[in-house]
Amino acid sequence: MSGFVLLRYLPLQKKIKAVKQARTTQRLAIAKGIDHSRQLPLLKEQLLKLQRQLGKYEANIPERRAIGTFLHRITNLMNEHDLREQVIAPREEMKADGLNCIQVNMRCKGNLTQIFEFYRRLQASDRLVRIEQVKLVNDSDLGGEVSMETRAVIYYRARVGQG
Repeated sequence: MSGFVLLRYLPLQKKIKAVKQARTTQRLAIAKGIDHSRQLPLLKEQLLKLQRQLGKYEANIPERRAIGTFLHRITNLMNEHDLREQVIAPREEMKADGLNCIQVNMRCKGNLTQIFEFYRRLQASDRLVRIEQVKLVNDSDLGGEVSMETRAVIYYRARVGQG
């Protein structure tokens, strides 16, 4: 009888235990797979959303420099919002792999509502503009007029063979 226990029963118990453990591991893997498959539609939706955003982003970075057109658009926006003492000055141009940028300094005067509306419209424009620095200073007699100084950066894509 002891030979049966040592030679047959104990090895079979080890195999049964190993099979049960493998079965438990497989069930866990299946449960994880089911859980991940439920998340797949959400991930697909997020991917499509990001692809749409990327398409919009790339569309807002023109392939041409077109600084004159941009400066004219800024001047028109300032005029539409009755901002006075306008100064718009392009600065240095920086180049990187496939993407170039131009710093633009802007100054003007107006009330806060006019200036914030100008920024809102600038943000909604069809060209990517990054505002790096904004300085707002009240007039000395506190009459509601504000002087605005802004350093912005506009982007354009480099053509093939261009820096």
